[in-house]
Amino acid sequence: MSEKRLIVVGDRVLIEPLEGEDRTNVGLYLPPTAIDKQAVQAGTVVAVGPGTPVGPPAELDDEPWKIGATEARYLPMQARPGDYALFFRKAAVEITFEGTRYLVAPQGAILTLVREEPQKVSEGFDASIL
Repeated sequence: MSEKRLIVVGDRVLIEPLEGEDRTNVGLYLPPTAIDKQAVQAGTVVAVGPGTPVGPPAELDDEPWKIGATEARYLPMQARPGDYALFFRKAAVEITFEGTRYLVAPQGAILTLVREEPQKVSEGFDASIL
């Protein structure tokens, strides 16, 4: 039996929403109507699509119909798996895949990304001696 995969297409981002967003800081549960009124939601990016497709560059000297078939080109995505994203709630679509709840949002709906950057080697330290 083959294993199923979820493939994100285009400029879409697959986000696992944070659990507990339906509670206040003191532990009270919020009704769905109160949650839906919040404009922004947060979650962890699980997967990203290849990006926005772009056409081949057209040169003015060449005839456009002579441009041969080339490999698909995409405008790269800023979001990466593992990023923490704040995004517009109304732009996201909720899906369930193999019992897990996800949100699919366009990259344009993401307001900010929080990413852990690797520790930088301090200046003056020669990493080649390691």
